[in-house]
Amino acid sequence: MHRRSFLLNSLLAAYLRGEETSADPWKHAELLKPEELAKMLNADETHCIICVTFPVLYRQKHIPGARLAGPTNKPEGIAALRAAVSGLHRDAEIVIYCGCCPMKNCPNVRPAYGALRRMKFSDIRVLDLPTNFHTDWETKGYPVEG
Repeated sequence: MHRRSFLLNSLLAAYLRGEETSADPWKHAELLKPEELAKMLNADETHCIICVTFPVLYRQKHIPGARLAGPTNKPEGIAALRAAVSGLHRDAEIVIYCGCCPMKNCPNVRPAYGALRRMKFSDIRVLDLPTNFHTDWETKGYPVEG
């Protein structure tokens, strides 16, 4: 019982100090809300959008201009991600998303984020799709192609 209390108190103290306590590898500030990305698309802001979902889902509908890397839970997906970002400056803004399932269970977005960090990219944003691409992007009327 004392160990659990200690852990909860430690997490609360970290939260109150403004430290990240999430198990996700990204910081909260690196999450990008769908409405923010939609505004960026409308404003023609420079960005590189990488889709790390399964090809069949990408072919159905995806964010306009998104490059397909495919599922990054396998080595060939990480290789495709490397190819998708080859030639980019390490400080280029990169937005990654999957949307195959609830983000907390996603097998692709965490490996993609980790691989981009290991490649020394410094401006990585993760599109926050808590439910899936269809629910959190498409049904909201945000732009799609495919």
